[in-house]
Amino acid sequence: MNAGPLVLVLIAALAHALWNLASKDADGDTFVFVWAYTALSGVLCLVVTVTVPMSRGETRTWSLALAAFVSAALHVVYSLVLQRGYRSSDVGLVYPVARGTGPLLTLIVAIALLGERPGVVATLGALLIIAGVVVVIGNPFVGGTPLGPLLWGVATGASISAYTLWDSYSIATLHLQPVTYFAATLILETLLLSPWAVQRRSAIPKTVGANLRAIGLVAILSPLAYILVLTALQTLPVAIVAPLRESSIVIAALLAWWLFHERHVARRIAGAAVVLGGIALISLR
Repeated sequence: MNAGPLVLVLIAALAHALWNLASKDADGDTFVFVWAYTALSGVLCLVVTVTVPMSRGETRTWSLALAAFVSAALHVVYSLVLQRGYRSSDVGLVYPVARGTGPLLTLIVAIALLGERPGVVATLGALLIIAGVVVVIGNPFVGGTPLGPLLWGVATGASISAYTLWDSYSIATLHLQPVTYFAATLILETLLLSPWAVQRRSAIPKTVGANLRAIGLVAILSPLAYILVLTALQTLPVAIVAPLRESSIVIAALLAWWLFHERHVARRIAGAAVVLGGIALISLR
């Protein structure tokens, strides 16, 4: 197996953990913050799209527009739910729950709607994810974590499952170029968010001014992480890419402890590692 795509996925995992930490550190209006970094990401990706794929004679098609629109809608939900989760709790809690729930829900959908019957290994992986999440959150009824942040993490995981399945289909089946596809997605995300951002225009100067660094980091690292994953999906199966990219959950837990001095670091890292192991087993189904 070519090591190049594997390295891309590992770099993507690091970039993903870093932009989530930057997002956690943001202040001000949640909606405006998401709109601002999405708009900046769209501009940056559009520049890359114009200077790179267009030089190869790539054409714009209705399949690209439709696929990007669906992806944009799913990513809007993901971004807003994730940001709301970070406003309610720690990165070390919300992030592992969200990243573990995504593959678990994908497996459930495959069983319920697609008629798949997972083997013993995949079933063990699902149980490991559940066990890892329990370790991460602690006992919510005995001085542990409130249920609210857990629900935000699960909701984020559901949106991750949805956009991952759709984007994998768009890249692998529709054969859309990753940079072009993601740039179109970001532009459409910005258009979808803009009417509500206009309604909050009084909060734009304060929120943008207070979060310039966070907006810049998320705008660069978020598309970079996902484009690297989409690029790897051109040559690697989802079964390999999905668990490898989730190594970011351990990275995020460590960095959250270091930067934000979050508590329960040993328990959360142990739980994150168990979740990662479960994801790896599910990918073998």
